[in-house]
Amino acid sequence: MPQPDRRARLAIAVLATLAILSIAAFMTLGVKGNWGFVLEYRGRKVLGLCLVAYSVAVSTVLFQTVTGNRILTPSIMGFDALFVLIRTTIAFFFGFGVLAQTSVQLQFGAEVLVMTGFAALLFKWLFLRGQRSLHLMVLVGIVFGVLFRNLSLFMQRMMDPVEFQSLQDTFFASFSRIDPTLLGVSFAIVAVASILALRIAHSFDVLMLGRETATSLGVPYKRRMVTILGIIAVLVSVSTALVGPITFFGLLVVSLAHVLCGDGRHRHILPASVLLGIICLVGGQTILERVFAFDTALSIIIEFLGGIIFILLLVRGAAR
Repeated sequence: MPQPDRRARLAIAVLATLAILSIAAFMTLGVKGNWGFVLEYRGRKVLGLCLVAYSVAVSTVLFQTVTGNRILTPSIMGFDALFVLIRTTIAFFFGFGVLAQTSVQLQFGAEVLVMTGFAALLFKWLFLRGQRSLHLMVLVGIVFGVLFRNLSLFMQRMMDPVEFQSLQDTFFASFSRIDPTLLGVSFAIVAVASILALRIAHSFDVLMLGRETATSLGVPYKRRMVTILGIIAVLVSVSTALVGPITFFGLLVVSLAHVLCGDGRHRHILPASVLLGIICLVGGQTILERVFAFDTALSIIIEFLGGIIFILLLVRGAAR
């Protein structure tokens, strides 16, 4: 067995063990009273955390595959800014009370539909009409992100300060408020996207070689790109609607996966990234709840570490 392959397999085995231990610790530490109720309650939270970890990790790996850049994440396409704009628009025109009283199921459905619809229109314009560059798509996404943020800021400045403060609390990712009623439909959506990804998984490594090489090797480049971008849009929309915007979490786990595996092949990077995501979210939430007693937010810690990784990648010239 080649050395890189052995190293990657060992890393995945260690990460799988740590992920299982993290889940076991979250499910059992500090349990008092009725075990059946506690395990059921915590089990739903674990499922939500694992779903978010999976969606963010897979979408980030695939986005870096299609862009050929190790420092980019799907958030650069404006999904996070669009999420903030949706909530700001509702609060601005109808009042924050309407947003707060709207059922989480309706909010989730609307946010997923709007974000995936935006991505579909963008991909259709860039890929189905002419031979536009993938880099143009990223640039357009950045421009839309800036536009969405400025529109949100414009409306926020005209809002009542009390309503704005309440609204601002919903802009930050919260891994402790995942609604269990959304898990079923979220798992179904992610499962469909995952099945589509599995059907074309054999071409992921080839796509990393670029358009010309992939086409010469018989891969339908344009069709594969549209499919992968659609999968990314669905995964990002679901995870963002569930917990809120997460800018650097995907970059954090994928970068660590590359370091640990020492191998860029998707059969190693994908499972390693997902396992690292589970360790970060479930293990981090366990420490947050049992050690710090919710004195700080897990998303702040994760985004801080992810930001450091982003800066290090820029300094080391990791962009390719």
